[in-house]
Amino acid sequence: MAVQDISYVELFTQDKISAVDYFVTAMGFTRVADAVEVDRSSVLLRQGGVQLVVTSGRGIWKFLDIYGDGIADIGVTCDDVAATGAAVVAAGAGPVVTVRGNTVVPGFGGVTHTLHPAADAPSAVPPSGRNWVPTPDGPAGAEGHIELLDHVAVCVEGGRLGEYADYYRDAFGFSRYSSEYVDTGGQAMDSIVVRSASERVTFTLVAPDPGKDGGQLDAFLERNGGPGVQHLAFLVRDIITAVRDCRERGVEFLTTPASYYDALADRLQEGPFTLADLRQAHVLADHDEWGQLLQLFSRSPYERNTLFYELIQRLGSRGFGSSNIRALYEAVQRDRLSAG
Repeated sequence: MAVQDISYVELFTQDKISAVDYFVTAMGFTRVADAVEVDRSSVLLRQGGVQLVVTSGRGIWKFLDIYGDGIADIGVTCDDVAATGAAVVAAGAGPVVTVRGNTVVPGFGGVTHTLHPAADAPSAVPPSGRNWVPTPDGPAGAEGHIELLDHVAVCVEGGRLGEYADYYRDAFGFSRYSSEYVDTGGQAMDSIVVRSASERVTFTLVAPDPGKDGGQLDAFLERNGGPGVQHLAFLVRDIITAVRDCRERGVEFLTTPASYYDALADRLQEGPFTLADLRQAHVLADHDEWGQLLQLFSRSPYERNTLFYELIQRLGSRGFGSSNIRALYEAVQRDRLSAG
């Protein structure tokens, strides 16, 4: 029943034109195919080992009414589709349904997982069940920097973090990779990272501490109509160049206070970028026993201010920036408060 890879991530949006333009123009994806169905239409985008589907139409309005623009489906490949479906049922997660000839199972909130047989290059195979038509001379984005989907961050209800981690263990064969609790005084967030045995699918599950004051995660859950994908983390080769190019093409990133870099000076490991480079780009830096991690988070480009994106570069690091979790939390909190 083990899950092997993420084959694609599907975004439901009320404005497909703007959403596609953001990915192509600002983030460097290439439009490769289109599919038109009775009640919806989709665009297939690719960059590196990442495949995105952007969908709009009257057939998805129920999702949009509840959750707004956001990730609706994360397609995964698995060793045995039938066995994984049976494991989902055994875990008590709800019904397994067939959509376009594919097995679809519950994930979290309104997000589902479409199951596909394991493939050698899943991110190069269009999602099955749709009549994809190659986009003639599809507009390529500017130079792309994204290589892989490093991880998916999922926000769930406070007090239920362990339930979701157990579900992905029992139904998908994931294991708990790490956990982190960040207390900022009046507010706190808890997290568990779950990962497939292949190590190619990683979900970072985050939840507010229900015993603390409401904060940004509570606000996300309210705006999003419940649990959902908080952000997608894209692995890049050179984060300074990637941030510069994406920023110049329209991606808005969160800002990092100068005090962060004053404190970073004492713990920054030697690497390809200087403290001045990181400060100028607002990139966060952390390290673990394996190496250095560099990351930066975008503002949400969507009306409800929910889903956003991360650029991440790993210089040996296998972690998720433990000391940066607090910095991210505080940065998002400042951005939320400044936006009213």
